[in-house]
Amino acid sequence: MDDVRMMKYLRAALLDPGAVNPSVETLLHAFLPYKFIDHTHANAVLAVANQPKGEKICRDIYGNRLVIVPYVMPGYPLAHVAMRHWEPRPDAEGMILLHHGIFTWGETAREAYEKMIRFVGMAESHIRSQEKKTARHKTKAGSPTAGSVLPVLRGVLASSFGNGNWRRWILEYRDSPSIRAFLASPRLRRLTGSSVVTPEQVIRNKPFPWVAPTPGTDGVAWGDRLRRELLAYRARYDAYFRRHSKKSRDKKTPLDSTPRVVLVPGVGMFGVGRTAAEAKVSADVFENSIRILQDAESVGRFQSIPEREIFEVEYWSLEQAKVAKGPGPALAGQVAVVTGGGGGIGEATARTLAKAGAHVAVLDLQGEKAATVAGEIGGMGLACDVTRPSEVGSAFEAVVKRWGGVDLVVSNAGAAWQGRIGEVETVLLRKSFELNFFAHQTVAQHAVRIMQRQGTGGCLLFNVSKQAVNPGPDFGPYGLPKASTFFLLRQYAVDYGKDGIRSNGVNADRVRSGLLTAGMIRQRARARGISEGEYMGGNLLGTEVLAEDVAEAFLALALCKKTTGAVLSVDGGNMAAALR
Repeated sequence: MDDVRMMKYLRAALLDPGAVNPSVETLLHAFLPYKFIDHTHANAVLAVANQPKGEKICRDIYGNRLVIVPYVMPGYPLAHVAMRHWEPRPDAEGMILLHHGIFTWGETAREAYEKMIRFVGMAESHIRSQEKKTARHKTKAGSPTAGSVLPVLRGVLASSFGNGNWRRWILEYRDSPSIRAFLASPRLRRLTGSSVVTPEQVIRNKPFPWVAPTPGTDGVAWGDRLRRELLAYRARYDAYFRRHSKKSRDKKTPLDSTPRVVLVPGVGMFGVGRTAAEAKVSADVFENSIRILQDAESVGRFQSIPEREIFEVEYWSLEQAKVAKGPGPALAGQVAVVTGGGGGIGEATARTLAKAGAHVAVLDLQGEKAATVAGEIGGMGLACDVTRPSEVGSAFEAVVKRWGGVDLVVSNAGAAWQGRIGEVETVLLRKSFELNFFAHQTVAQHAVRIMQRQGTGGCLLFNVSKQAVNPGPDFGPYGLPKASTFFLLRQYAVDYGKDGIRSNGVNADRVRSGLLTAGMIRQRARARGISEGEYMGGNLLGTEVLAEDVAEAFLALALCKKTTGAVLSVDGGNMAAALR
């Protein structure tokens, strides 16, 4: 019986036909005649079992208390091999599968659990008795920071499909004394040549990580070197695929060759994934592998399973089913920043972008509101006064460190001040310009710097206003800086189009929000001599525009790959505000 027939057999035996597929090791567990079985991939056991003399080391530690089974690919064949080794030893207290894990059993859950703790503890004690002291690695003065490395690395990893279409990745950065010591080890290349410590790891992290070059002072030169070495990594993976797919009985389709773990000596480790969750899993798995590799070297010399076996697991349909996914939502893999995202248009936009697959950082003057919105959409909430360049810089640095870069910015934060322009105080007009113009410039500057380092284009979106082209009475303190922002977005389109960075805006009108409050609605209606209802629905469609309508416009512009320098009106129809 092959594995596909085995899974069909197991699915036919399910009590709930809608349940997920049973483990491929179900029959291995079932063949053993014990009520409770614990099965783990304990670090210490893998460290002593993943050795050229793994069986001997395990016998030295455990004597005859455990059955030792040589590596066999998980599934139906492993169940048979394990049974053949167990049958002469029914008195054994557990079983070690070399390069795989450990089983313990008993008639009660406590009995099986306590055996597991005892035997893993014995492996830990053996490792401690063999440990060699290693020198601590100290970061050199002037070493590159993660913030400067991440956008460049993320841009190099992205795959271009032409016409502004990129497959972007999310990065999870890790740095610890253990990781630093591993990256500084003279054995790094050998240990990462084939670092699979347990078979299933390969479906998350590929058969080997990418050891990238250490950054220098010249970021452009480092980026060029990264691209060359990534090509070498991809060629190595493609050769690995061709080498082993020729020996397969069925036709194999190559998986993408993007590394899922990147090691940068002097900087740290990076998990790579289409989502933050995937990147975190890759980082978790390899950070744990580092501990196992270090412990294995304390005991002797780490040895993975043969490359051919790694390939069989990576391209095993039953394992790929665990991670196989479709193309994903429209903004999959993208990182977005929304200012003024704690309420109104900003909140609606943050929710809309997150629903479209983006990882969204919500910035707001009121950090609590930003955190609340971010928590509900799985994003990142930051308190930020966009009129303070230092706070804007710190916010973008935090976003880069969290996800690797920035692809999309919605510069939305603003406030509306009123007054007859010939009578308004200069200090109020300057205050409005600081928030409604200069803050947009500050946000855009920081975003563009990151986008340029990534080299994958990007999108700037500005919340302008119909006031920029159709000023209302007594609203000059708000309309004047908004008109400047209208031309600001066009200037970014002119200056950065060659970098693939698009710059567009939305001219919304009469949208209830923290900016257009109930009190302001009364004042604006009074200024025009109409009722509040007439004011809010005073457009060609005769309907009130909602924050969600503006958010949909921002999403539409984010997806318009060949549109820049454009402004989209969301006002229900106002010919006086139409661009000519």
